[in-house]
Amino acid sequence: MDSQTSQASQPSQSPHPPHSFQVDLRGLVDLLSHHLYSSPKVYLRELLQNAVDAVTARRAADPDAPARIRLYAADGGLRVEDTGVGLTEADVHGLLATIGRSSKRAEDLQQARSDFLGQFGIGLLACFVVAERIRVVSRSARTPGAPPVEWTARDDGSYTVRTLPGAERPEPGTTVYLTARAGAAEWLAPERVRDLARDFGSLLPYDVRAGDEPVTELPAPWDRAHPSPAGRRVALARHCRELFGFTPLDSIDLDVPVAGVRGVAYVLPSAVSPAQRATHRVHLKGMLLTERAEQLLPDWAFFVRCVLDTDSLRPTASRESLYEDETLAAVRDALGARIRSWLTGLAAGDPERLAAFLAVHHLGVKSLARHDAGMLRTMLPWLPFETTDGQLSLEEFARRHPVVHFTRTVEEYRQVAPIAAAQGVGVVNGGYTYDSELVEALPRVRPGTVVAELDADTVTAHLDAVDPAEELALSGFLAAARDRLDPLGCDVVLRAFHPLTVPALHLDDRAARHEQARAAAEEQADDLWAGILGSLRGSAPRARLVLNHLNPLVRRIGSLRDPELIGTATESLYGQALLMAQRPLGPADSALLNRAFIGLLEWATHGEEDGR
Repeated sequence: MDSQTSQASQPSQSPHPPHSFQVDLRGLVDLLSHHLYSSPKVYLRELLQNAVDAVTARRAADPDAPARIRLYAADGGLRVEDTGVGLTEADVHGLLATIGRSSKRAEDLQQARSDFLGQFGIGLLACFVVAERIRVVSRSARTPGAPPVEWTARDDGSYTVRTLPGAERPEPGTTVYLTARAGAAEWLAPERVRDLARDFGSLLPYDVRAGDEPVTELPAPWDRAHPSPAGRRVALARHCRELFGFTPLDSIDLDVPVAGVRGVAYVLPSAVSPAQRATHRVHLKGMLLTERAEQLLPDWAFFVRCVLDTDSLRPTASRESLYEDETLAAVRDALGARIRSWLTGLAAGDPERLAAFLAVHHLGVKSLARHDAGMLRTMLPWLPFETTDGQLSLEEFARRHPVVHFTRTVEEYRQVAPIAAAQGVGVVNGGYTYDSELVEALPRVRPGTVVAELDADTVTAHLDAVDPAEELALSGFLAAARDRLDPLGCDVVLRAFHPLTVPALHLDDRAARHEQARAAAEEQADDLWAGILGSLRGSAPRARLVLNHLNPLVRRIGSLRDPELIGTATESLYGQALLMAQRPLGPADSALLNRAFIGLLEWATHGEEDGR
């Protein structure tokens, strides 16, 4: 603190008797610093907030009143001056020293509370997080004849109040002096004060300076005029880099006057998980409220980061987050509508920018389209899906195929995709997030489209049957193969299909997998649970191993006569089909593969010995 200023401001009169706060102040400071506020830095926001509110109150009665706020940091202290409405001695006793009472009284100031930033009356007491002593010198603009008043408080819970000669403060306004507490001097260092003031107050509507350096940077970046749209995009991209540390794919205006919101959303340049909570910067009437607002946008809009100013949202007691109420819900809907409008605008007029956006953030748009038929209709020609015809939109895929088949898991898709494509059956991979829901919603936005979940029976039905005489000749082989796989809950069928290089195809569906899981649990359960699980046995379809009669290897295996060797070969084909489908292997599957591999080695070794 400026020691000269501090000495000069000491009056000669005797102070009034000391008073004490009617609370445990040290306990309150501990509560503020450890439970209410996320960081000691909020002390500066409280000081700025009080000063801004005081100026606002004075200008409500006198629009031509000066609107200045100055911050001076030196010698382990901080001085904050404002040209606001000031306080009388009665105000000091009734407002500064009473926990929880707001100094922004509508009956006194003839003004609605919504014109002020502060709502909770904690005010200066938050400064005890970094200060051991707070001194306030103030002169009221509402009572011209009232003398200046001094309020001095210490962190031990005591405070004094006294009046000062008029010369001590000739003009209305307030000056706050802070003396740093032990270990907190860094928070009152000039560079820290300047940086915090800029961070909290860059959008404040008054002349705020830290020393001689301006704090405010108005107009806001999203309100500044530019000679061209491209120039504006470049300027906003620079602002995003400075604020969030990334160069955005695009920027979206968030001008919603009816909701009292103005700002910008920046589109992330890389994909993020839908489960990741997006955080945004929110200013309340120009003052930074939070950098971590999570509930500001709909959940589907996780691909943007926002910065905005609002005069309608309600802060929580800590003034570091937003209160969840009807107003916030309405603002969230309005901002979501603005982002939807931006997407539909790209679809209608800038397909290249839309394609670049979807290449990164199609997941976010799919999340939105699940619940918004209009958005799904708009995005149908653009959203990419993995299909047996390659990466296609649902619109293009539906034009190619009379029935849109889909799988619910990636594993199911991998099982059938090569075979289905060779047979001319189109399949959409619905195993990725949101995809199956969107495929099922297709008939609602594209009437007449037939959508069907692909199952093992559908795939098998599209494979060519083998000549009955040839299948009869292989009946012994097939019987031995079925006996070997029966304990695994898997049937064996013979079909002819392309490509020829695929010897066997493993097909199942969710019902079959559930039955396999039930049977495995029944084997390991005690008598009671085995009985219960056994009662749940139903007529669920079994998995099936489809042998390809066109494959040369299958033909050679079919000529085997030794049942044991047929069983080993069948297990080998079964394991190879599971691996081709990239299915996770259970303990029984792993044991089977190991047994088949050892069996083939033994057969090969014995064959070589017999040849000798």
